Formats: sequence, C-alpha cells, structure tokens
Amino acid sequence: MLTSIATFFLVIAGGLVTSTDSGLSVPDWPLSYGQLMPPMVGGIFFEHGHRMVATLVGILTTILAVWLWRSEDRRWMKVLGLVALLAVITQGVLGGLTVLYLLPTWISVSHATLAQSFFSLTIVVALATSRFWRSHRPVELPAVRRTRTLAVATTAVVLLQLVLGALMRHTESGLAIPDFPLVYGRLLPPLDQSALTAINEYRMGWDLSPVSLGQIWIHFAHRLGALLVTVVLLTSVIHVLGSYRDSKMREPALLLLALFVVQVLLGALTVWTGKGVEIATAHVAVGALVLGLSVVVAVRSFQLYSLPEESLEAAYLPQASRP
Repeated sequence: MLTSIATFFLVIAGGLVTSTDSGLSVPDWPLSYGQLMPPMVGGIFFEHGHRMVATLVGILTTILAVWLWRSEDRRWMKVLGLVALLAVITQGVLGGLTVLYLLPTWISVSHATLAQSFFSLTIVVALATSRFWRSHRPVELPAVRRTRTLAVATTAVVLLQLVLGALMRHTESGLAIPDFPLVYGRLLPPLDQSALTAINEYRMGWDLSPVSLGQIWIHFAHRLGALLVTVVLLTSVIHVLGSYRDSKMREPALLLLALFVVQVLLGALTVWTGKGVEIATAHVAVGALVLGLSVVVAVRSFQLYSLPEESLEAAYLPQASRP
C-alpha cells in the first residue's frame, strides 16, 4: 500500500513536470547539473523533485520485491514482485532517455504509459497480499464471469484513454481544439488544408500557436476515447450495482463512477482554462485513480466472490431484482 501511495504521488509529480514545461529544466541524467541536489528553483524544483520521488518509489519497490521473494509461498507473487522491480528499473531508464534525447514523443509516451501500468501493478500486489484475498476460494457463476469480462474491458479502455492523453500532452495537442464540447463550433475536426488554414488564422486572433491536422486529430481521438470509456464504464458499474449487495464490490464501483464524472469535468476545465497547471495536473492524477479503481474492481471480480459456500447466497442480489 505504501508503494502504491508513493507511486500515485510520482504520477502527480510527473504530471507537474509536463504541465509546467519543466521536462528539460535539468538537461543531464542521472545527476542534476552534475549534483545530487541542485538548487531547487524554477523548473528544477519540478524536474528534480520528480526524480527524488522516483528514487523513493524505486527503493520501496526493491524492498517489496525482496520481501515477497523471501516471505511469499505463492510462486506467482514472487514473480509479480520481480516484474514490479523490472518495471521500475525500466521506467527509470525511460525517464533518463527522455531527458538525454530531448523529449522524443515515443519515449515520453512510453514513460507515461508504463507509469500508469506500474501504478496498477502495485495495486494488484496490495490486494493480493491482503488477508481478505487468502480467505476465499474460486467459484464460477454466470454473474461473476460477466463481471470479470466487463471489469477487464473497463480497465483496458481506461488505460488506452490514458495512453491517448499522454500522446496528446507530449505532442502539445492539449489545446489543438480550444473549445469544448464542440470542435471549432462543429461536431467534427477539419479534413483538408484549406480548413486548417482558416483555423490557424482564427487561432492567431486568440494568441494561440498554429497547429497541424495531426495535432487536432490526436486531441479529437482523446475525446472519442472518453466516449468509449463512458459506455464501457457505465455498463460495468450498472452491472455491479445490479448484481451484488456486498460493499466490497459496490463501494469501489460507486467511487469509480464518481471519479470518472470528476475526470470528465477536469478534462473540460483543462480546455476552458487553457491548460491551467493545477487543473491539467489534477486531470492526470484523477485519471490514475480511475485506472486504479477499475483495477480494484477487476481484481476483486476474480477473488472477492471466491466465497465460502455458505456466503454465496448473501453475496448476490436476487435474480428478479437485477436490471
């Protein structure tokens, strides 16, 4: 749990680096201006601060991996600890390459994607090492199988949406469409160069830098991704609320729904405020929480309702009361 919490703060720190354009405030790696602790001023505060939190997460992950290897009797948990250690090392290397190669898009997006994936992995480890996990055994029921399918699908589309968000941020496409929910007053982005010319003339009147068709469509893909997440997530949450009465499933599903609503609002505010630092960073942070909660629902769908037989009847809502 401590590693998960530290990783969440690392995601926030990384979001602040991007939101404040501090990615190259420290141009060398692994040291910072040849020092372990440079003056924490300007963008250096965000960039080097990000490295300090990353170091803490690396130390915690190393301890966790060793601890799992020495104390766990489940081989797959030992392997999971090693995977987490490999992931955090890879993440550190990607962070260094991002600096050394001057923020190439594919490395920056990979760095952001692995950060979210690693955060999810720490949540899985936290759940799998809980007392609750060991107190249940597998069952196969139709409601459980459908829950698993929907929960995994929700996690997948949320992660895809976060990848699109990272691509949008690292291609400077966050304000490629400066209005919301419309696109320059229309439903669809422009398709030809003449329309783009008119758009860039409009942007110059609002002191906005010119954009390419690619940037506009990357931004629009992120909005389409939000629609896909809405459909899949709502379907999953409605299914959980209509199929289970146990709080261990209902509470994370309800919290997931509430945070998703907040995330949509933050996305709109990011556009309306011209990518305000606090709003844009909160959008990244809440996105990580939405992914984390979708992982919680998915993991619990595989283990939570592996209940003792005497508890099965109490766990589910009666068939007649389901939507």
